[in-house]
Amino acid sequence: MDELEKETFFIAQKPIDKAEAKNVLSQYFSGILQRALGLFSGEDAFNKQLEFVNKLIYLIKDELEDEEFEEDILSLNTHFLTAIYSKINFGFADFPSFLKEITPESRLIFSSLFTGGGGAKKLQMDSELQKEISSSDRIDLLVSFIKWEGLRLLMRQLEDFTSRGGKLRLITTTYVGATDAKSVEFLSKLPNTEVKVSYNTQNERVHVKAYLFYRNTGFHTAYIGSSNLSKSALTKGLEWNVKLTNKEIPHVLETAKNTFDTYWSSKDFETYDHQRHSEKLKIALKQGRFGGEGTTIDLGFFDIKPYVFQEEILEKLETERSVHGRFRNLIVAATGTGKTVISAFDFKRFYTLNPNAKLLFVAHRKEILQQSLGTFRGVLKDNNFGELWVDGIEPTEYKHVFASVQTLNNRLEKLALSENYFDFIIVDEVHHIAADSYRPILHRFEPKILLGLTATPERMDGADILEDFCDHIAAEIRLPEALNQKLLSPFNYFGISDNVDLSQVSWTKGKYAPSELTNLYTSNDLRVNHIIKTLDRYLTDIQEVRALGFCVSQEHAQFMAEKFLLAGFKADYLISSRTDNRNEIRNRLRSKEINYLFVVDIFNEGVDIPEIDTVLFLRPTDSLTVFLQQLGRGLRLERTRTV
Repeated sequence: MDELEKETFFIAQKPIDKAEAKNVLSQYFSGILQRALGLFSGEDAFNKQLEFVNKLIYLIKDELEDEEFEEDILSLNTHFLTAIYSKINFGFADFPSFLKEITPESRLIFSSLFTGGGGAKKLQMDSELQKEISSSDRIDLLVSFIKWEGLRLLMRQLEDFTSRGGKLRLITTTYVGATDAKSVEFLSKLPNTEVKVSYNTQNERVHVKAYLFYRNTGFHTAYIGSSNLSKSALTKGLEWNVKLTNKEIPHVLETAKNTFDTYWSSKDFETYDHQRHSEKLKIALKQGRFGGEGTTIDLGFFDIKPYVFQEEILEKLETERSVHGRFRNLIVAATGTGKTVISAFDFKRFYTLNPNAKLLFVAHRKEILQQSLGTFRGVLKDNNFGELWVDGIEPTEYKHVFASVQTLNNRLEKLALSENYFDFIIVDEVHHIAADSYRPILHRFEPKILLGLTATPERMDGADILEDFCDHIAAEIRLPEALNQKLLSPFNYFGISDNVDLSQVSWTKGKYAPSELTNLYTSNDLRVNHIIKTLDRYLTDIQEVRALGFCVSQEHAQFMAEKFLLAGFKADYLISSRTDNRNEIRNRLRSKEINYLFVVDIFNEGVDIPEIDTVLFLRPTDSLTVFLQQLGRGLRLERTRTV
């Protein structure tokens, strides 16, 4: 590289890692060798190429002083080896016909691409997979769903393969109810076969389609791409699948093998047993197809289990108590990862050992309490478990109470309950614990176990909630990790330049004066037009969304709804004074009777509307807590309701 190039270009370099040097150098030399062999021409080009390759082999032999390379010398009558079979007890009279039936047209040493769609000159996945199965010793299959018509294409080969001792492992899912239960039943009954199923109908993490074939000879192959095990995907569908061979790119097949083994050992997938899981499979598939609407689940068949990450948090809680002796524990979990579900399973474990245990679940909104009570009833399989104590609703007994912080504060002095009356207390959205309204509750009761739940423990006022929980976070899963594990919806975040000057707005108590912001925003039609133009720029269809817009005040929310209505959009607003029709408005947003709902802080916490696909931040905030809460309204995963 000359000095002019160095001055003209920025060039980044790094040393070749010693561990990968042989791969890098062999790949580099392979390209040079192919180019060199292509330069030979004429009728005897092939013999010249053989001679040239033999010279290189001799050079390697002499350079390394290794006589074993002598065995690699090619003769002038070199042929491809396609098969070696013992004639003793072979069982077939026609060797050539048998080999044609089991040998893939795409060979066992070259990679290739299948683009689907059929055609006279195109190889089809079904015929190649049939031959791959027939020539393999071990098979691993990983597909999102299996259709009976697709399985029938490979049925004879799979039956022959497993009956002669071939080992088959298969992973599939119940996502969107696409799998045919009959297919899973058939496969699970084959000899030397194990089938594992994911029963997660809401948040499917497996979209891989991989067919891995292993041979004792080392000629392993794999097909990785877009084809599930369906007739269309394996025949006429416009699917792309890459065939990989161990002889050409062994490191890729090794990665595929190791990844499959990781999935196989994951608790996300359960080994299918016809006697124990037949009804469970059918229910999960039905749930996947219809999203659970109008479907009653028989909890006797369906064993509700926590997700793997929730089990890890539960194990950490148990360790905190049994090993470290800490019984006041804080869980930090991103919005949408199931904090309430974790607390329900945690209480279930305690309740099993202490059947007379009394529970107090505290939250600051009625909606949160209602959803939490439903969660506990589902986890405990008891539709009569627990009572609400909020908004004038009184419990008949104080055994398992889901109470609002406001009601508790109003009634604490009149309650004839001792400090250790409740064995297990759960405080939801526990970042509010620093507020004066929560302090009397914590000071009044001394439970055996105190559990705090929050997505955002950090407070802008500097208050430390950890002091109430042994100065320690027992377990946490933050937003980045939740996104990486695909527990929340991936999102695009657009920071748009506002056309409103806030430099003259008063700054008091660490924030802009709400009244001045309201006056500024509600007298500015240009800002509304700018918002609508921006939505049109970034959204696929501004008339087909479920958007939640966070405003600075009630007046601002009403103003935005009115302006959007005038602009031809289906919009409404929801503020604290509109309590009578709150559920109706929420359902209208779900059903797209309205596309834009403008609120203040009413949906910041605890309200689960997974259908929301767009969040509008129409107000400034320097609170990380508020920002993450509002962002979380759009990150919950929605159940898929159609196949």
